[in-house]
Amino acid sequence: MEHVPPPAEELALLDRELAELDARRAQLLTRRSWLLAALRPPAPTAAPGWNPSGWGAPPGAYAQPWGYVPKQPSAPRGAQNVLLTLGGLLLTVAAVAFTLVSWGSMGIGGRSAVLAAVTLGALIAPAVLLRRGLAATAEALAALALALTLLDVYAVHAVAAPDADGLGFTAVASAVLAALWTAYGLALGTLRLPLPAAVVLAQWPLLFWAWAAGAPALVVGWALLATAVLDGAIARRGKGAGVRVTACVGGSAMGFSALMVGLALSTTASGPFGAVAPGALLLAAAAAALTGAWRAPKGFARTGGVVAGLAAVAAVGGVPAAELPGGWRVLAYLLCGLALTGVVRAGVPRDAARGVLAASGVVVAGALVWALRPLAVVLLGPGTLLSDVWAGSPEGFRAALGTTLPWSELAAAPVVLALVAGLLGAAHRWWPSVVRISAPLAAPRTADTGTPGAGAPGAVGAAAPWPGWSGWTTWSGAGAGVGRRPSAATLRGVVGAGAVALGWGAFLLAGALLDVPYALAVAGETALVGGLLALAVRGTGRGRGETAMPVTALVAAVAGAVSVGVLSLASEGASYAVFGALAALFAGAAVRAAGSELPRAVFAVAAVVWGTVLTGLAGRSLGLAPQETAPLVLVVPALTVLLGARLRRNPVALPVELTGALGALVAVGLAASEAPFLALVLALCGVLAAGAAVRPERRPVAGYLAAALFVLATWVRLAASEVSFPEAYTLPVTVPALVVGVLRRRRDPEASSWTAYGPGLAATLLPSMAVALTDTDWLRPLLLGTAALVITLLGARYRLQALLLLGGAVLALDGLHELTPYVVQVAGALPRWLPPALAGLLLLVVGATYEQRLRDARRLRDALGRMR
Repeated sequence: MEHVPPPAEELALLDRELAELDARRAQLLTRRSWLLAALRPPAPTAAPGWNPSGWGAPPGAYAQPWGYVPKQPSAPRGAQNVLLTLGGLLLTVAAVAFTLVSWGSMGIGGRSAVLAAVTLGALIAPAVLLRRGLAATAEALAALALALTLLDVYAVHAVAAPDADGLGFTAVASAVLAALWTAYGLALGTLRLPLPAAVVLAQWPLLFWAWAAGAPALVVGWALLATAVLDGAIARRGKGAGVRVTACVGGSAMGFSALMVGLALSTTASGPFGAVAPGALLLAAAAAALTGAWRAPKGFARTGGVVAGLAAVAAVGGVPAAELPGGWRVLAYLLCGLALTGVVRAGVPRDAARGVLAASGVVVAGALVWALRPLAVVLLGPGTLLSDVWAGSPEGFRAALGTTLPWSELAAAPVVLALVAGLLGAAHRWWPSVVRISAPLAAPRTADTGTPGAGAPGAVGAAAPWPGWSGWTTWSGAGAGVGRRPSAATLRGVVGAGAVALGWGAFLLAGALLDVPYALAVAGETALVGGLLALAVRGTGRGRGETAMPVTALVAAVAGAVSVGVLSLASEGASYAVFGALAALFAGAAVRAAGSELPRAVFAVAAVVWGTVLTGLAGRSLGLAPQETAPLVLVVPALTVLLGARLRRNPVALPVELTGALGALVAVGLAASEAPFLALVLALCGVLAAGAAVRPERRPVAGYLAAALFVLATWVRLAASEVSFPEAYTLPVTVPALVVGVLRRRRDPEASSWTAYGPGLAATLLPSMAVALTDTDWLRPLLLGTAALVITLLGARYRLQALLLLGGAVLALDGLHELTPYVVQVAGALPRWLPPALAGLLLLVVGATYEQRLRDARRLRDALGRMR
């Protein structure tokens, strides 16, 4: 029982809480005052003893929070940097121009002396400038020195060694320059440019050497990999962030290029022995990536693990794949990808191992994507039968798909799906063992619930970061779910769902690849739908974390039912057998399902759909035209009305009845081409709606719908009979309907005028209005306008909304119809500029009195709303 304190004790508690609130309010007001003072521009001097914050700052000082003392802004460096950059660029351009243009006009001694002097001066100057504290100027001159060394190399090649091979000379020169700039950067450690520049130069020696030697592509790949390994070592132990970032970028580019070379050679090898050498390159790349990921930070470790895993799969899988035919190569790579899961017991660091597992997932996903294309053809291919229903049973399954595929190259697709499905099913079956084996790689989970301890960010009562602060954010309490990971039960359900979906796809693909007979394909797919429904029904009552499997089975069952239903349209007997079986299977599933109402509703709705299709097939078998089939289609909607009356307030009742209503809409569409049949179908739909309106929970909607359908059926019947005086048929309905409405209002004054008078008035006014719009005589519009005016006045007098709106709408339309010829005649006689001018003037008046017009509209809306 809940403890209720005595009044005296409760009053004391309230007093304490109010005191705490007052203290908290005082703290917030103090903080607000300081913030307002801090936002004001400071005065040049302060009066002695003035303290704007009130937090113990010494008198006469501008106290700032957290001990902040404002400093005088330093001189901007932007202009200096721009000037230095422009100066370095101009000097570089001048050096290039001198080397390319004026070089030949000097003797060999002068040339050497000039280049040596300029380069030596550019190299020495940064050291002198650094000692004087001019770091920016030193950086600019160091960039100039780098450009001069490059020009020196060009000059040496052009003068001293003009016959040397360009690629070989570039390889040697880039190696020499990389070594020199490394030594220079280490000697002048303050400069930030030389060492990254040396890393950039170090990317090219091995590549240009292999290129110059005319080495095969495999040697080029080894050169790229060696360069990437060197970059990895520099990134691991390099000095400065610039060096490490440059090495990472260079190593990524070179390593990726090496992998592409190895992969291209492996996939185009003529046989297993030809794939061994590229495989060795890929394995070396995998080892290098895994070594780099061994002690790398989290993100780099996982990336390295992914690269290592993919490279290993390409290396090992490429050897057997070179001997296998095209479609079976995917299976070789898939097996190697699945073998990567052994990393969980290999002692690899956790982040790197996760990367390797991610690579395994990428390989498996790629194999599944390859296998899903023919599966989509098997599911969607029968759609070609819709254009020629009951044309005759094809000989085999493939002939019914209406498309041609290289089936011999897709023979491994069902094997791939079945293999992955089997592994996922085994993991689902022995899930505790999977959890135990993968425990070393599982991340520590954060508690989903609980109260943060004292001092934790966001905890109530935590230590305040500054005086007067008690924490603006509070913990969200139990079940916040921030950063929550899926539970083990949810993961197990997802694994099982994958096994179900892939196993279903494997069965479908196997039938297409074996080209089983048509009858066997139809029977097998129908049986498969039944098995999926059984699995879905079995899992409907399970917990929240175990719903993935039944939901997947349900989705697969619906998709398979649609596919086999369309497939059965090739034969009349197969169509009746399949759709009858589907209706029975889904109806049985709806009865047997337990737990959540959503699966039961889906089962029931699907059963109604298949039943509706059966009625349409019956009409075709009887040789009926579409409009003649429409009344037959209404059999299923009638059954749904009866079933709804049986189910009452069961949550499944509404979806079933709505599906039946859609079937009735299909019947209306079938009968739309023939007005007599359309009137009959509308009347039958009105009867069904009236039957549903007997139930109190359906009456508000079904009652109005029944009245509208009956009136619409009457209009359509009159139009089909080419009746020129519909009033002779509508007035006998309107008069008793209005009498009934009057009696209803006397018995229940709160009844709506739409319920009492709306159907009766609409039965005559609307058909008469439709005929009057095409009537060239004056008598009908006059009588209709007079009647509409009287109805409108009665509605305004007795505050009846239905009379006012119906009568006013008909009166406005009738008047507009009669005035249209005169308006057109007057408009033709007016100057062309006058209508736009009048429209603009109207807009100006409305805009100027917009608020008043808005208030008038609101008053009108309120007045209409108060009417009955």
